[in-house]
This record gives sequence, C-alpha cells and structure tokens, in this order.
Amino acid sequence: QVQLVESGGGSVQSGGSLRLSCAVSGVSYSNYWLGWFRQAPEKGREGVAGIDANSKTSYADSVKGRFTISQGNAKNTLYLQMNSLKPEDTATYYCAAGRGLRVPSADQIPFLFGDWGQGTQVTVSS
Repeated sequence: QVQLVESGGGSVQSGGSLRLSCAVSGVSYSNYWLGWFRQAPEKGREGVAGIDANSKTSYADSVKGRFTISQGNAKNTLYLQMNSLKPEDTATYYCAAGRGLRVPSADQIPFLFGDWGQGTQVTVSS
C-alpha cells in the first residue's frame, strides 16, 4: 500500500524559502515516478515538479529556477526546496506517486498520479 505523508509547509513572506518533505512508502521506486502538485482555493490542480527513478526531473514553467525537487539517498523521502516564493505560490501542496519509468511533464502530473498525500499548506504573504 502506497503511503505519502507531507510535512514542512507554513507561512513565509514573499522572497522567502521553505522545504517540503514527503515520506514515501509502499512504492517500487524503479517503477514509479514521484512529484508534487498544488491546489489553491477555487483553482484547479497544478503540477509543480516530478522526478523519476533515473533522477530525471520536470518542472512547471512558473517554478523553474526557484523550486528544486530531489530525493533522499534511500529514495524514501521526497523533497521540494522552494526559494524566492511569491504570493501566487500560496496553495496546498500534495506529494504524488505514479506508475511509470519516466517522469511526465509537470502539467501532466495532476492527471497521471495514482496516489497522493494529505497535503501541506504553504502561504506566502506580500
């Protein structure tokens, strides 16, 4: 059974940084990709970043150069380092896992994941 548990959200001022973590279990890392998507109030899901077993990554254009996705050495922790945060980054962030050898483009992540966590809130004030 796949389990994804996010942590690390919070409130920060514009320009600040946060690092989200996701504890991952029940995944066969060679057959899954992992990623993050977010959802702001009254908005749809937006793919943020993804990573596959070969450490190939994908990012939404809106976060390129500011966010970095990575995994811990044991691959059972997924991270999202978020720098230069903007008010428009305010959302609930979800960790996601999907079957496949190759990470999808970030815009496809919300349509392709099979499992997700409970979410962690990120609030960026101006």
